[in-house]
Parts: sequence; C-alpha cells; structure tokens
Amino acid sequence: MKFRFILLSVTGLMLFSCKSGNDKFDAAGNFEAVETMVSAEANGKILAFNVTEGQVLEQNQMVGYIDSAQLYLTKLQLAQNRKAILSGRPDIAVQIESLQKELDNAITDRNRIQNLVKGEVASQKQLDDANTRIAIIQAKIDAQKSVLTTSTTTLNEQSNTIEIQMAQINDQLRKCRIVNPLKGTVLAKYAEPFEMTMQGRPLYKIADIDNMFIRVYVSEPQLSKIKLGQKAVVLIDSGKKDYKKYEGTISWISDKAEFTPKIVQTKEERVTLVYAVKVVVKNDGFLKIGMPGEVNFIK
Repeated sequence: MKFRFILLSVTGLMLFSCKSGNDKFDAAGNFEAVETMVSAEANGKILAFNVTEGQVLEQNQMVGYIDSAQLYLTKLQLAQNRKAILSGRPDIAVQIESLQKELDNAITDRNRIQNLVKGEVASQKQLDDANTRIAIIQAKIDAQKSVLTTSTTTLNEQSNTIEIQMAQINDQLRKCRIVNPLKGTVLAKYAEPFEMTMQGRPLYKIADIDNMFIRVYVSEPQLSKIKLGQKAVVLIDSGKKDYKKYEGTISWISDKAEFTPKIVQTKEERVTLVYAVKVVVKNDGFLKIGMPGEVNFIK
C-alpha cells in the first residue's frame, strides 16, 4: 500500500514536471501590425467616402473624393489664358514676307547690273549701290526677325508659366481624390461623407494584418542565442490547455536595452533590462492586434 502511494506520487510529480516544461517559453508579448493613418490632402467637403471598418482595401483603390469644383474652374481659366497668350505669337514668315520679296528683287537687279558692268555698259558705282541696297534690306530682315523672335520667346515663356500653374492645379485636383495607399484592412474610420475636412485631418486607419509580428522582450543572456532571420515557433492559446502554433522569423532586434514594459506583472521583472525583438508571422485570420502570444526560438 505504501509502495503504491510512493509510485503514484512519483508519477504525479513527473506529469507535473512535463506540464510545467511545456508552459515555459523563451519570451512572451503581444501581436502588432504596421498601422498607417490615411489623412486628407486637400481642403473642402467630402462628397464621397466609401470606407467601412473591417473592409479590405486594395492598393491604389479610390475610396472617395473631396469637392474640387473651384479648382477645376481655375484650371479652365488658366487654359483660356494660355490659349490667348499663344494666339498673340507673330508669324515670322508672314511678317518678313514683303522684305524678303524686296530682297529677292534687289539681288536680281544687282546680278543684272553686275553683267552690265562686265560688258562695260554700267558703272561700278551702280553695282556698289545695288550691293548697298541688298545689305540694307538684309539688315532690316535680320532686325525684324530678332524683334519677332524675342516677342515669340516672351509669349512662350508666359505660356510656360501658365503650364506650371496648371500642373499645380492638376496636383491639387489629384489630391482631392482619396486613394488608398496600401493593401490592408480598415481598423478605424474618422470621417463621414459631407463633412468638411482639411489637409492633414485623419480619415481612416489601415493595417496589413495578413503579415503581423509579435513584439517580445529577451534578457541579455538570451540575446547571444538569437539572430536576424532565425526561425521561431509562435504560440497562442487554443482552449484551456492547448496552443495553436505558427512559424515565425526574427525580423528585428533592438540595439538598445530598456526596462521591461509595465505589461509584465511583477515589480521585480519590470526593473530588468531587456531587448525588444520582433518576430514576423503570417496571419491565417485568427491573429488579432493586441492578442498575447508566446515565442520559442529554434536553436
């Protein structure tokens, strides 16, 4: 009878030891995700905003827009101003057409006189006068071209200034469109349609919860046993005595020690210097932000 009692006691102690061993983990922490706050980039009334909490949004998906009527009217006005400026550019070929014909006639006369001089019918002075006339007409053409070219350049520069202003308006119009920057799940919504908004006002918060990480803290002796890229087993509670396991990878190890966060229960543990570590985990839908978990590092 005494032997049976001793045997049962030893068996119970062994079972207790095994259970206690299974409940020991290298580190514990809470699950997090990279959260992005999407804010308004323009001022005005929100005319459409198709976002609900828990909704999965794709990257570059348009989810709403802000009133842009005044900006569009300004764009039309600038386009009209640019058209008016460009219409004032002179047609250089038309402007110098008469001078060009005069020059052609002067060259013809000079060639005729040159032939007469060779035949000793005309004097050298007549030939010199013909050349002088050609030079004067050519100078007038060059001067007219210079004036017209300067005028054209000035108008083109004014048109370029209008184009820059239109590019600014187009950028402001683009910012009136509320475009989701990344694929993820909407965590919180801070605005509704027909509300007034302004630049920098938060509209909603989104996070990629398909790829989460658990932030844990390790002691200095543990630090020498882990490295970036090292595999780990991440566990969450699944019932009272069971755990659900995930494969994780160490993606970040803090280079600075800090005091243990206040989430640790005992006062003695809270004053211990530890190092923060992030373990990336692929979410199958059961992991939630803030959920506690444990980590065992694979040696």
